[in-house]
Amino acid sequence: MARYQAGIRTEQRIVEATRQLLGEVGLEGTTLKAICERAGVRAGSFYNLFESKEEVVLRIVKEAIRAVDPHPSGNGEESLAELVDAYITFITDQSTLARVYLKIALTGAVNDDGLGTRVTRHHRRRTQRFAEAMGREHPELADEDVLAHTEVLLAALNGLAFAWLVNPDLDFRRHALLAADLDSSVGRKG
Repeated sequence: MARYQAGIRTEQRIVEATRQLLGEVGLEGTTLKAICERAGVRAGSFYNLFESKEEVVLRIVKEAIRAVDPHPSGNGEESLAELVDAYITFITDQSTLARVYLKIALTGAVNDDGLGTRVTRHHRRRTQRFAEAMGREHPELADEDVLAHTEVLLAALNGLAFAWLVNPDLDFRRHALLAADLDSSVGRKG
């Protein structure tokens, strides 16, 4: 039991060290060596708990995303507006971790099949939740139209997030709300 507790404490130290480093020096400065030094562990102990630096970084990002999720259980109660607001909140209020996630999604997922699979799985879950909310709010739409509008909305939000990544002066909140408002017209005739 003591050995198990020691492993949990080591894991917590690694996660906290990584979180601190990301905030202080960004993704590029958060090296495995820096994580291990900050956590007071050897690389072997790190690899006993995590497959890679990216795995612990993604865990931290996942925790940050979950913290702004309107219904973390994903039980189908969230509205489309709540989901859009959570996306905006993650980008604007967790900007350091948002930048890390976007960089990993852009570069790591392209170069690493394992990360690519994780990012794709995350996108599919997000798409499903957005589509379910849109379907509840627009029951007049056929399933394929709900999915198409969902993909367009998420493409707009993701595109704006990537634009914000390279241009931090972009008013992400304003543009994202505009994209969501334009998409909310899907049920309107006109």
